[in-house]
Amino acid sequence: MFANVVLVDEVNRASPRTQAALLEPMEERQVTVDGVTHALPDPCFMIATQNPLGTTGTFPLPESQLDRFGLVLTMGLPARDAEREILTGAGGAAVLSSLDAVTNPVELSEVIADVRRVYCAAAVLEYVLDVAAAVRLHPDVVLGASPRSTLALFHAAQAHATVCRRHFVTPDDVKAVAPAVLAHRLVFGAGVDVAAGHATVSSILDSLATPRP
Repeated sequence: MFANVVLVDEVNRASPRTQAALLEPMEERQVTVDGVTHALPDPCFMIATQNPLGTTGTFPLPESQLDRFGLVLTMGLPARDAEREILTGAGGAAVLSSLDAVTNPVELSEVIADVRRVYCAAAVLEYVLDVAAAVRLHPDVVLGASPRSTLALFHAAQAHATVCRRHFVTPDDVKAVAPAVLAHRLVFGAGVDVAAGHATVSSILDSLATPRP
């Protein structure tokens, strides 16, 4: 865990006990061993992949852990050109040594601090709260968006505005990131269903009044 970027490949193949051990570093950015707390480096990101549920030897992630992932995205299948490279053996681990660093931990920490200062008008902030409230009140949702998810939605909208080269958040920033931020946090009657979560969040965004600029 003591790295700036931690990749957990096929996280749902880990045992429930191992998954539970990831909760503290994901939230508090620290690890406690034998009663001694060790701070993780700054910045610290966890990225995880998972196999489709239902595959032999997988363990569904509990809601408490899913809530700690800021975004959940589906990569889908590779494009034709990328798949051709897989077939011909191009790319992959063989080219890792030729990659050049595009940033460093200090610079990245400064960028994160700058993103947190991106301006958000009161009307847009209320829109973030409206989206969260609508998700919680949706009749199909058993367990809706937590306060942690509302904060994640706000921060993701700030980051989206930054990527779009703006110093202020718009409702479109909120709409762009809301499905990826919220879908995996919603619990339906049969449990977590990311596809149903995406559809639910998208329908809510379509029905909610958008603040005027």
